[in-house]
Amino acid sequence: MIPIKDINPSRSFPVVNLSIIIACSILWLYQVSLDETDFNVFIYSFGLVPSELFFNPHQLLTHMFLHGSWPHIIGNMWFLWVFGDNVEDKLGKLRYLLFYILSGVGAGLIQTFVSFLTGSYDIPMVGASGAISGVLGAYLYLFPHARILALVPIFFFLTFVEVPAIFFIGLWVFIQIINGILTLPFASMGGVAWFAHIGGFLVGYKLVRTFRRQIPRW
Repeated sequence: MIPIKDINPSRSFPVVNLSIIIACSILWLYQVSLDETDFNVFIYSFGLVPSELFFNPHQLLTHMFLHGSWPHIIGNMWFLWVFGDNVEDKLGKLRYLLFYILSGVGAGLIQTFVSFLTGSYDIPMVGASGAISGVLGAYLYLFPHARILALVPIFFFLTFVEVPAIFFIGLWVFIQIINGILTLPFASMGGVAWFAHIGGFLVGYKLVRTFRRQIPRW
């Protein structure tokens, strides 16, 4: 299923959410302007390389603003556009920014742990997927009954269907878990950082309750 939009209007303009999308897009355009050698150097310098994290802790932050391909950034930014505005509206601007960063950091740390377990600690990880997974976790907690307009394949046709957020995001989580388990034996070959998705979701789902309860609204 591909989310088209949520039937859940926001009360405020998503300044932070849009700023993140713009920042990631500008950095991606810079990445594609590099030749292959400089591109790889940039990824290894600012992507999250588990074996180098102790000496380069900045990678925990910078990796979530980089991407590896056009489908990677388009998919990530589209999910963030669909789901992020409502979470920002609910948490407030500064809270949302801090929440987003902490979700990405948590996702990066969990994927780093898995990378050491699987011997893939020299492979760089890039992408906003972990942080956006945290946004999905927050959305599920805050708006479980919101409706999501999704493009759904039915036999040989694509059709628009409204589904509850709990169903759409629940199915998304299930797919991440299954893919994470199935690809675990091949983690040393690289590929999608499924456990960053799973970890980011869990961090976001847990963290959003603390943010709503303890941090004053801005």
